Amino acid sequence: MGWLPSSICFKLARLLSDVQYYCSYRDRRAVENNLRMILKSEENIPALTRQVFRNFGRYLVEFFMMEKMVNEAYLKKNIKMKNIERVNQVLKEGKGGIVITAHLGNWEMGAAILTMLGYPLVAIALPHKERPVNDLFNHQRQSKGMTVIPTHMAFRRCLEKLKENKLIALVADRDFSLNGEPMDFLGRKTLIPAGPAVFSLMTGAPIIPVFLIRDEDGTFTLSVCEPMYPPSHVRKEDEREALLGIIKQYISVIEEKIYLYPTQWLMFREFWIKDIPSRSVLKRIFRFKRKVTQKYH
Repeated sequence: MGWLPSSICFKLARLLSDVQYYCSYRDRRAVENNLRMILKSEENIPALTRQVFRNFGRYLVEFFMMEKMVNEAYLKKNIKMKNIERVNQVLKEGKGGIVITAHLGNWEMGAAILTMLGYPLVAIALPHKERPVNDLFNHQRQSKGMTVIPTHMAFRRCLEKLKENKLIALVADRDFSLNGEPMDFLGRKTLIPAGPAVFSLMTGAPIIPVFLIRDEDGTFTLSVCEPMYPPSHVRKEDEREALLGIIKQYISVIEEKIYLYPTQWLMFREFWIKDIPSRSVLKRIFRFKRKVTQKYH
C-alpha cells in the first residue's frame, strides 16, 4: 500500500476479501449469523456476507493509506458533512464531549477527519497483543493529529481530557473484554460498553454519536447525531438506573444505523453472548468512581 496506486490496492483488497470469504468458515459463519439477526431473513445472506468482507477490505486499504491519502483535497472531494455544527455547540458548553461510534463504515477515518477539522480528539483504543501491529495502528491514527489512549489507561485520562474540554472517542457497539453491561441489542442479549454512560454521568459531558458511512458512489457522509445529555441530578441509589437509561439511548442510535447499513457493520465475531456474566460491571465502576470523583472535582 505504501508503493502501489490506491486503485490497484482496492482491486487487490476486493480479490483478497473474496478469498477470505471462501476460505474462512469461522468468519463467514459469524457474519452470516449476525446478518440473520439484523435482517430477520435468509434472503440474500451469502451475497450480503460477501459484501461485508469486501467492505472490510476497503476499510483496511483506506486505514493503512490514510496517512498519505486523506488530506484537505480528499476531504473536499470525498466527504460530505452532516450536522457538524453540533460538535461546535457541545464544545461551547465547556464540558467536553464523548464521541461514540460503531464498527460501521470507516470509524477510524471518521476520527481522523474530526481531528483534521480541528477538533481536539482523544481516541480510546484496545491495544493489539502484538507490539509491532499495535504500533502500526497507532501510527496511522496519530499521523492525523489525534491522541491515542490504550483502554487500560483510559478512565483517569478520559476524565482529565473532558475537564480540558476535549472530545474523547469510543467504539460503543461491542465490549471485547467481557466486562460490559448485558443489554438487549438488535433483539438479543450482548455485552455493551458502559464507559460512555459512566463518563457522561460523572462529568456532565454529552454523548455525541458520529458515523462515517460509505455512500454508493464510494464517497462518505460524516453524520453527527443529536447530542445526548445526562440527567443533571441523580441520587446515589438511582445511579444504576440512570446509567442504564443512557446506555439504552446510544444503543438505539447504533441499532438504527446498523439496520440502515447492515453490510457496513464490520463485525467478524459471534456478536451475541450465550453465557452472560451475572455480575454487572457497573458495580465495579461505581466503586472506582467514588475513588476518583473527589479528585476530579
